[in-house]
Amino acid sequence: MPTALKLLDAEVTACRLCPRLVEYRERIGREKRRAYRDCEYWARPVPGFGDPAARVLVFGLAPGAHGSNRTGRPFTGDRSGDFMYPILHRLGFASQPLATGRDDGMKLHDMWITAAVRCAPPDNKPLLSELAACSPFTDREFAALKHLKVVVALGKYAFDAYLDSLNRHAATQGRPLLRRADYKFAHLAEFALPSGVTLLASYHPSNQNTATGKLTVPMFEKVFVRARDLAEGI
Repeated sequence: MPTALKLLDAEVTACRLCPRLVEYRERIGREKRRAYRDCEYWARPVPGFGDPAARVLVFGLAPGAHGSNRTGRPFTGDRSGDFMYPILHRLGFASQPLATGRDDGMKLHDMWITAAVRCAPPDNKPLLSELAACSPFTDREFAALKHLKVVVALGKYAFDAYLDSLNRHAATQGRPLLRRADYKFAHLAEFALPSGVTLLASYHPSNQNTATGKLTVPMFEKVFVRARDLAEGI
């Protein structure tokens, strides 16, 4: 892993900037869910995961309380991951269809997965101040991923957070900001960005969306088929 990502991982996992999130993630790690009472929870900020040479970035909102906050890896050990990883495996992005823990042998090819907020938030709703506190980590992570061609934003929060990151970068470079009115979130919406990266929008694979049929396997698979084609220049 490149030095920049190693340093970032170390800083992320040691972060205690947001008192509300620190209290919540650690309390969940102590109290646990009955099904996981014998597990040792990670209960820390969750770093990104995947192939440092990735051309495809998957950008979520935040860790789940009993998923990533338990296992320490994005979309691992919860229903969202159970829905997503089999699709990524079929399409060649993931080495196996099941993600159970950091030591399960999962490898990603040409893909990196991270989130706008690195700690599990109460009710899956981070505060704006918490998004802002994580934003320097987000910006550094994107900068360290040198080969990105496609960003898949899972849900509107992640979609907006990615555009915010682009505008922070544009501001530091003295370049015009993106007009937010030009970027409307919708499932399978696609935007060619000035940077040369394509932004793809998808509904989040939360249990709420998948159990109700708002997001189906064919719908989600179509997003990643398109991401793969864009990465390949097709």
